This record gives sequence, structure tokens and C-alpha cells, in this order.
Amino acid sequence: MGGHANRTPLELVTGALNWWREAGVDLQFLDETHPWIPDQKKTEDELASVGLPRTAAPSPEPAPQQNSLTQRESLPETLKDFAGWWLNEPALDQGGASPRVVPRGSAHPELMVLVAEPESDDREQLLSGPLGSLLDAMLSAMGVQQEAVYFASVLPRNTPLADWNAIALSGMGAVTLHHISLVAPKRLAIFGRNILPLLGHDPTQSPVSLQKINHEGGMVPVIAGWDLAALLARTKARSAFWQRWLEWTDSPL
Repeated sequence: MGGHANRTPLELVTGALNWWREAGVDLQFLDETHPWIPDQKKTEDELASVGLPRTAAPSPEPAPQQNSLTQRESLPETLKDFAGWWLNEPALDQGGASPRVVPRGSAHPELMVLVAEPESDDREQLLSGPLGSLLDAMLSAMGVQQEAVYFASVLPRNTPLADWNAIALSGMGAVTLHHISLVAPKRLAIFGRNILPLLGHDPTQSPVSLQKINHEGGMVPVIAGWDLAALLARTKARSAFWQRWLEWTDSPL
């Protein structure tokens, strides 16, 4: 069977070689190792023997610069100084088409509202567009006076398609926690899930599980959920947030 019983060993070997040639393998491969990366010292010695200069040693890579946003001494010490720093500190971002917009409100408010960024048309005042109008209506329905609220954003300017991983690495989480510490609110409402990882919340967990945030000045109760744009577009999301708000404000501080 198979037709190979009467073939000589030479015929078998010749047939195998012909099969490999037809398959396109016509080179010899050896098991001996071959150094693909030349020995640096041997190469330099050979260059020197023929009068050529030795290659210069590679320069060490510069040490990464420490981000100034993570340095405690570079942050403003009072809320009064924060607005000017927020408008002028170059390390906050790389610029953009929209201007920087300062937060508004006073220290020690009943409520601090934190959003991801200003609205696209914000210029002189944070949350001056449709999202701000929604928030004003919500606060009115909740019985919260405007004067009792501090309005803030994580980013200083409207930033379309923001890279939140890069933002986290830039030190904005430390800035946000420092900002909260300076404001020292009784309660904190966060609108936007991209904000939560900056404050140490595990992104795999529900925002509902985030109930308090530790900052430099202590601890503050938190309610966190969808951003204002999502609430504006979704009736069910607004209803769910409203129910959570009632439960949250009924609970003691």
C-alpha cells in the first residue's frame, strides 16, 4: 500500500528534496545560532583599528517633568485666588477655541454643583445655556436658592471630544479635589460620569454607589449621575434623578 515499498533510500531522499523544491523551499537552514545584534565593543574596536572614530554613547533620556498640577504648592490657597488662577494657569490645558469660564458662587454653600465642562456658548458665566436653564429649573423644583449653590466645572473651557484618560493623567483630579476643599460645601452634586474616576471612584461601579468624597478639608456627601445633556434628553433619567434627590436630601448629613 502507498506505492513506496520497493523504493531505495536514495529515491526516497531525492523525492523528498524535490517535493520541498516544488513547495518553494530552496534554502538551507542551520540550527547554529547567529548574532543578529552585533557586539558593541567588538564593533567599536574594529572601527578604531582602521582609524575611524568610535560611536558616541547614547545620551540618557531626560527624566519626565513633574506635572505642576500635582504639586500642592502650585495650587491657590484660597477660593478668592482660585478664579484668577483658573483663568491664567497654563498647565490647566493646551488651549482651545472656547474661552475659559470661571466658577461662580461663594464658599460654604448648601450645595456645590460640579459638571464636566462649560457649555459651548458660555462666555461670561458658567452654565448660561440650555443645560444651565435645565439645572435652574431643577434647583427651583428642589427648593434650592441660587445664592446657596456654587457652580463649578472640571475643565476650564468647553472641550469637544475631551480625552478623559489624558485629563486624569494631567492631574485634574487633584485640582478638582482641591477646588472642593476650598469651596467646602455641605453637599455635592456631580453631573457627568467622566468626572467620577478623577475623584477616585471605580468606573466599573455604579455612580449610585458613590455616596461621599474625601478631600483635603474632610468629607462631603455626594449624589452623582448622568450629565445635564443626558438629563435634558431623557425623561426617565430626570425622573430617576429626582427620586434619588428626594431620598438624598431627606437623609441626614
